[in-house]
Amino acid sequence: MSTLGLIEYKNASPEVRAVYDDIMATRKTDWINNFWKAIAHDPATLKRTWDDVKQIMAPGALDPLTKETIYVAVSVTNQCNYCIASHTVGAQKKGMTDAMFKELIAVVGLANEINKAVTGYQVEIDEQFKTRR
Repeated sequence: MSTLGLIEYKNASPEVRAVYDDIMATRKTDWINNFWKAIAHDPATLKRTWDDVKQIMAPGALDPLTKETIYVAVSVTNQCNYCIASHTVGAQKKGMTDAMFKELIAVVGLANEINKAVTGYQVEIDEQFKTRR
């Protein structure tokens, strides 16, 4: 259960409803997920977070599937089960196949394993890696 509970649409303030309406319109859906309902206790945080999501997750130099895949990878590393579930569905809707998901998880596992070894051994960065291009 959410620490402060969830704010359902029918109980939301006009300020929160405006954000909920934008989420539903932008995502072409008729429901608000629990993350948004949980952070709606702080309307400023709700609005700021939604504005950030719209801006950062929109198509740009990285396509939407790549962004969702990165989000899944970070969520696995941070052990956020809610975000793993949410963004895996988002990535699947944007074209991620089961084979892509399995390969992604293998890469995440490998990166985390090697990151921990590098940290433990306190490996110095090679000079060739310190310059860009």
